[in-house]
Amino acid sequence: MAAHQGAPQAAPATSVPKGAWGITALLFLYMLVNFADKIIVGLAGVPIMKDLGLSPKEFGFLGSAFFFLFSISAIIVGFIVNKVSTRWVILVLALIWALVQFPMITDVSYSTMLICRIILGAGEGPAFSVACHAIYKWFPDEKRTLPTALLSQGSAFGVIIAIPALNWVIVNYSWHAAFGALGMFGLVWVAAWLIMGREGPLVDEIKSENGVAGPTHVSYWRLFTAPTFIGCVVSTFGAYWSLSLALTWFTPFIRALGFDQKQAGYISIMPWIMGATIVLLAGWISQRMMARGATTRASRGVLGAAPLVLAGLGLFAATLVKDPNLQIIIIPLATGLSGAIYVVCPPMLGEFTPTRQRGAVLATYGGLYTIAGVLAPFVMGSMIDPKDPLPGYMLGFQIQALILAASGLIGLLLLWPNREKARMALAAA
Repeated sequence: MAAHQGAPQAAPATSVPKGAWGITALLFLYMLVNFADKIIVGLAGVPIMKDLGLSPKEFGFLGSAFFFLFSISAIIVGFIVNKVSTRWVILVLALIWALVQFPMITDVSYSTMLICRIILGAGEGPAFSVACHAIYKWFPDEKRTLPTALLSQGSAFGVIIAIPALNWVIVNYSWHAAFGALGMFGLVWVAAWLIMGREGPLVDEIKSENGVAGPTHVSYWRLFTAPTFIGCVVSTFGAYWSLSLALTWFTPFIRALGFDQKQAGYISIMPWIMGATIVLLAGWISQRMMARGATTRASRGVLGAAPLVLAGLGLFAATLVKDPNLQIIIIPLATGLSGAIYVVCPPMLGEFTPTRQRGAVLATYGGLYTIAGVLAPFVMGSMIDPKDPLPGYMLGFQIQALILAASGLIGLLLLWPNREKARMALAAA
């Protein structure tokens, strides 16, 4: 076993099929739409609260409502894509996202908006996991980290592009019109995917480091209790806690510091620019490390978990700073570090999971860590006093900092994908 744990990942290289990067580009846009849909409520938070007469706690509940069916849907659809082509599953999910935006173009009630956000969450819950499963049918294991990074950056660029565009619509027209614009853009993507989307040709299985084929099926109990699976769930839970707060509460926090809607829109891009930089850099570094013979423990596990600890320490320090100008610099820098975990966890899980079970494993992982999305917006909203909001925000950020640091430490302890791969191959032998 020790030899397996320390040996370089020397599986023979496999060529990338023609068309792989084109599908990657389409799925990058898929994630761009996905996160533009997510950011709209947080971006328009103050106008929505004003028009609908919502308290911070009610608005926090609206942010959490998006995640009510998010995890359940992710897990169910994950098992479906073990049997059904990802091309058609992705098409149906994206169509749901587009259509559910249109009720908000009118004078919508709070209850209707809640229902629409719940439906949207059910449609978006499986998105990243299904997209990863689709991408991995186009790239062999040793070449998956960079496309995973690009795929996950559809989310960051979705926010970076959407914030100024949607904020312009909100400022010059209304938040209702911004929802309508998202719906139209979603329908355009659906049409493009219907024409150009294809299923990947690669169907690989676990291989030991001498290239011998591993098992074609492993019990789900063994997969879901593997330390690396648990470590991925816990680590990404911390990162997603941060992401959920950025989606729902970062723009209202900027407004509470005294900035107007237009200024807040520009400032709200900062966490996503930082996150995009970290994710792309982590993907590139990870792939370079693997090419030079590093174990996936180092090139994926440590590389993903260590930044979470640094993010928690930096964020906690930001809450002790009194200057708001420093806070809006330090908080995005600190939380952006957590993005590295999104790049490395899906390839780690794909590393030791048989292909025919990969969709379910990735989706279950996604369904579990996104529970943070249910909790984080509501917890933050419960702490904010409308008459004096800043102390509540600071307490919420301190809780976020502790969760980040703890999730990173647990990840450092549990993320050993090369061990899992060796165990699965040994079991097959």
